[in-house]
Amino acid sequence: MSQFSLKMQIVANGHFTPTKYDTFNRQRAKEARNFHRKLPGYQPTPLRRLPDFARMLGVKEVLVKDESQRFDLNAFKMLGGAWAIARLLCKDYDIDINTFSFSAFRQRNEKPMTFATTTDGNHGRGVAWAARELGQHAVIYMPKGSSPARVSHITDLGAECIVTDMNYDDTVRLTMKTAREKGWSVVQDTAWEGYTEVPCWIMQGYATLADEAVEQIAAMNIDPPTHVFLQAGVGAMAAGVLGCLSDIYGIEALHAVIVEPDKADCLFRSAQQNTIVAVSGEMDTIMAGLACGEPNPLGWPLLRDLSRHFISCEDAVAALGMRVLGNPVGSDPRIVSGESGAVGMGILAAIQHHPQRDALMKELRLTSSSRILLISTEGDTDPGHYREVVWEGKNGITVNR
Repeated sequence: MSQFSLKMQIVANGHFTPTKYDTFNRQRAKEARNFHRKLPGYQPTPLRRLPDFARMLGVKEVLVKDESQRFDLNAFKMLGGAWAIARLLCKDYDIDINTFSFSAFRQRNEKPMTFATTTDGNHGRGVAWAARELGQHAVIYMPKGSSPARVSHITDLGAECIVTDMNYDDTVRLTMKTAREKGWSVVQDTAWEGYTEVPCWIMQGYATLADEAVEQIAAMNIDPPTHVFLQAGVGAMAAGVLGCLSDIYGIEALHAVIVEPDKADCLFRSAQQNTIVAVSGEMDTIMAGLACGEPNPLGWPLLRDLSRHFISCEDAVAALGMRVLGNPVGSDPRIVSGESGAVGMGILAAIQHHPQRDALMKELRLTSSSRILLISTEGDTDPGHYREVVWEGKNGITVNR
């Protein structure tokens, strides 16, 4: 088997502190999932089992939650945006969230609201979809370098999309300023002083996928996962999902690993310094959904307390994950996973081929009895770039023989 060394910095979290979080747990996940169940076309996304890859790696199980089939939107993000928008409308119109439905609200013929957000692609697509389904307006801002394909996904849903000449975090600030001036409602998945309610709802909405995975694992008669690898931008998905899984499986029993691109590794650096650290600059990673330089302050405490390791990796790791999932070992199912969705698998594949494989496995406490859960958060949301990576070898590797 070929050996090659991809750049992966792994830091053990010296600040791990088992802590219960009432805001992010299974009860909150179930509240959001009960809402999602009422949406037309809802069904749990598949949980794929990869026994041949697991055997090759030398672990018991590798499971992949495939979010490419979420409401035909090719990504998980609508789970947070739809839940948050529904909660906002219930608050503004004094509606019980337990009785709220998209169709009933549309029949009220209320004057449409405008929802604004900043996105690298998938979150904005989810907000645009929810706004359209509810008869509302959406204005979506995207950072410099956003691909035409990601813009089209948003405008095809009837939203206005504006690509700025700024990075993600500066675009968030522009969105906030414009929304205040125009009286729009902001649906952003990161928090700041005075803005916590909506991002909290978004994070709770993401946990629907965790609640589904727990049920699916039990239905497969598989023992609970020992490890979960969660990719992070601002950390909203990672915190929402980890809060739910830790509540169910036990904080001490679940070894959580947070993975980021090295060009936007704000959580990795925050873990090193035990305080929130922002990353500035272009952040020109292929992992567009993770190109965020400022941690979500709602999610950071949970990730600091409940994660065992943080990993910062180069783009080639995500590209490797895309290829491995799309061209699986043996009879494992094929999974189309985008740049941000595949990085967890990329870490495992990079470890398998690394000259220091055994040391890396030991560092992450991966053994023959380990059961690993990965979340493929998106499919080929940028089809052109997906083919450049998978077909043409973009962000390839150099093999040492």
